[in-house]
Amino acid sequence: MSITNRVLFAFVTLTLLTIGLGLWSLDQFETVRNAGRLIGARDGGVTQQVSDLREAQIELRDTRARIMIGYLGRRAAPGTPIATVAAPMQEWQRALGGVSGSLSTALGSAQTFAAQAITPERQAAWQRVVTALGEVRAALLRHRERVEAKLRSVEADDIAAVMAAEPGVMASATELDAAVGGVEEALGTLTAIGQRRVDEITDKARTLILSGMGISVVIAVLVSFLTRRAIARPMEGLLDFVQRIGRGELAGTPAREGRDEFGRLGTTMNAMVASLRDIARQSRDATQQLDASTAEIRASTQQQAASVEEQLAAVQETAATVDEITHSGAQIGKRAQEVIAAAQATTRTSDSGLRAVEETVRAMDAIREQAERVAENIVALSEKTQAIGEITATVNDISERSHLLALNAAIEAAAAGEAGRSFSVVAAEMKSLADQAKEATAQVRANLGDIQRGINASVMLTEEAVKRAAAGRERTATSHETIREMAARVQEAVQTFQQIVASTNQQQLGIEQVMGALTNIRQASQQTAAGTRQLDQAAANMAGLSQDLVRIAERYRL
Repeated sequence: MSITNRVLFAFVTLTLLTIGLGLWSLDQFETVRNAGRLIGARDGGVTQQVSDLREAQIELRDTRARIMIGYLGRRAAPGTPIATVAAPMQEWQRALGGVSGSLSTALGSAQTFAAQAITPERQAAWQRVVTALGEVRAALLRHRERVEAKLRSVEADDIAAVMAAEPGVMASATELDAAVGGVEEALGTLTAIGQRRVDEITDKARTLILSGMGISVVIAVLVSFLTRRAIARPMEGLLDFVQRIGRGELAGTPAREGRDEFGRLGTTMNAMVASLRDIARQSRDATQQLDASTAEIRASTQQQAASVEEQLAAVQETAATVDEITHSGAQIGKRAQEVIAAAQATTRTSDSGLRAVEETVRAMDAIREQAERVAENIVALSEKTQAIGEITATVNDISERSHLLALNAAIEAAAAGEAGRSFSVVAAEMKSLADQAKEATAQVRANLGDIQRGINASVMLTEEAVKRAAAGRERTATSHETIREMAARVQEAVQTFQQIVASTNQQQLGIEQVMGALTNIRQASQQTAAGTRQLDQAAANMAGLSQDLVRIAERYRL
């Protein structure tokens, strides 16, 4: 049964009980009133009839007295007409009829009420009234006989008989009066019994009403207790269940289910707890995965930071190497200028003869040695540029990895929501730095390509100069005529060295560009390192948040 129906049933029960008690109380009051009315009507009616009998008896006595007074007056005044006596005698007969009628009425009523008495005590009292009325009838008959005998003596004008009958008449009159008094006494007893009966009925009705009220109160308390029990027990169970849920105990005893309101509420709360259990389990798994992912991200950022530090050290080392190449290029240019000056001096002094030839031989030897040194320096420069190319490839690979890591970090920050907003800013900065590093490495590659091509050309020219210097030395042993040719060759060598100087200057410009690119790479690496440190800090913050989430998820005991 539902709670509403239970409360409604309790209300209807109490209402019906109250109405029933009220109707039953009214019925008891009606019983008391009817009993009082019945007793009052019966006792009052018979009392009135006995009162009429008493009045008729008094009238009968007065009539007898008037007859005797009239008779004695006629005796005292002879010649009085007989009619003066006849009128009282007729009145006596009428008075006697009234007494007989009242007596018969009272006796009939008493006999009827005795048969219909509501209690044995009242029946006995009515029987005493009937007996008393019978005695009145008997006394009335005796009194009638004596009075009529006396009246016959009066009609016979037998004064002696009249006087002789007077004591008997007086005795019968006294007896009749006593009999009527006995009836009145019996009626008084009957009235007292009736009043006691009314009091008994009233007390009984009061007792029954109070008992009914007590029973009603007990039933009302019982119904209220049962109703409260039917409501309070499920309510206490639900409150205990809700308190356990509030403490995070999701694996306890489920709430009571049923078809009433509390049962349906229990079913709904059990479903809610099942959903909370699934959510808590999923949240715990997600937080554990987030914690593991955060640890991996932090390890990756730390590894990336180490890689960036290594990259920064390599870039600095490369910058130092390029600086050395720059100094070597300056020396090559200086040496080339000296070679040009020497070649020009050789051209001016080519007509000096053998001395000039010997000087030319020495100069050519010097040129060969310088060319070999230049070739060695250029080869070393070529190897350095190749190393720089490998470094730029490494930087490019790092920038691509940083770009990919920044994308992954941005995805994780977006998944983290509000907590990952600062992390997303760091990821965007890392992506920007990775793009800048990638562009710088591309520019360095292009510059290194130009430098490599210039170096290759310088190597070819240097090798050619060495070959020509060797050929010039072989020809110095020839005749003087070959000096002019040697001078021309020297002039060509001067031009070649001028080209070498130009190439060296271009190489110097390229190296300066490489230095600028390396500076950018170093700055980008420093920014990348700073971003990586920020990323590591963000990963540490995320790790702290994930640990907090794990602790929060562990509050729910599944």
